[in-house]
Amino acid sequence: MPRQLANIIQLGIKELRSLMYDKVMLILVIYAFSLGIYIAATSASVGLHNAPIAVVDEDRSPLSGRIINGFYGPYFRTPDRLGVADIDPSMDAGIYTFVLDIPPNFQNDVLAGKQPALQANIDATRMTQAFIGAGYIRNIVTGEVNEFVQGHRAATDLPIELATRVKFNPNLTGLWFGGVMEIINNITMLSIILTGAALIREREHGTIEHLLVMPLTAFEIMAAKVWANGLIVLVAAGLSLLFVVQGLLNVPIAGSVPLFLFGAVLHLFSTTAMGIYMGTVARSMPQFGLLMILVIIPLQLLSGGVTPRESMPDIVQMLMLAAPTTHFVNFAQAILYRGAGFDVVWPGFLAIIAIGGLFFLATLARFRQSVGTLH
Repeated sequence: MPRQLANIIQLGIKELRSLMYDKVMLILVIYAFSLGIYIAATSASVGLHNAPIAVVDEDRSPLSGRIINGFYGPYFRTPDRLGVADIDPSMDAGIYTFVLDIPPNFQNDVLAGKQPALQANIDATRMTQAFIGAGYIRNIVTGEVNEFVQGHRAATDLPIELATRVKFNPNLTGLWFGGVMEIINNITMLSIILTGAALIREREHGTIEHLLVMPLTAFEIMAAKVWANGLIVLVAAGLSLLFVVQGLLNVPIAGSVPLFLFGAVLHLFSTTAMGIYMGTVARSMPQFGLLMILVIIPLQLLSGGVTPRESMPDIVQMLMLAAPTTHFVNFAQAILYRGAGFDVVWPGFLAIIAIGGLFFLATLARFRQSVGTLH
């Protein structure tokens, strides 16, 4: 055992040195956990911001003017005025996400209690803005009409009072979610890429043959790649969480960072093994890149980090329980967002240990078959 452990450590140090000389991979790791995190957090907004809107005012009344003036920043741009004939061409050209058509005699019909209809044309290809913006338009129009009719803006008295309490992200700041989720996703992606690329790089450079003639076992070679590349990703993720997320983006972390990193270690055991398995299947870096697309996209999209798992079909939810990313995203969000402790997340840790063990054994069998049994 001491000799085997020494071999694993020495081979791992060799992996670290190889990565230091691989400028492309080194730049990829640095970018993914620095500028990549910042861009993902600040650029990908899921809220309504400066949405382009136009209004067709066929009424030209004080009430229609109030409604038009009700659309203001930062949610909407200042509304442009259009004619009826311009609605379809401007929507087809993608100039506006929303076009509101105020019909003739709208004010008179409102005052007469006829409940006239406004037409809101929405470009639903801009899905997030379309969904959120429709609610904003409804609230703005309703508020302006009620204030015009009643002479003051007042909410209708209801038999109950709904008290809203927003937990974990009281200001509903999307930046808090984007930065942390990008770290979680990059841990999975980079660990697979680094280990798979390391194996393919050795095959392309011919260094794998040097290892085959040494008194080494397949387990030692594979274990060295797992700990070395996993360590790189873990250190990069920890520094990114400290300096980019908490420092630069000023995102508060509710739970224990060491507990999250411990869970990340368990997850890296699975994903690095997955990367080695893919490295034995692919014969070149282009093939590995294509294989990555087939693997990483389902892992990222169906793990619950992008959309809630509860909204997915039952069969997908069941299948994704076999993926380590499902459990990693679940307990990572619980720790970092909601401040969960070990007593809450231990089932996820246990599940990912079991999955990682199976992945490692399957990869070891494939690796031995690929390089030949070493004793």
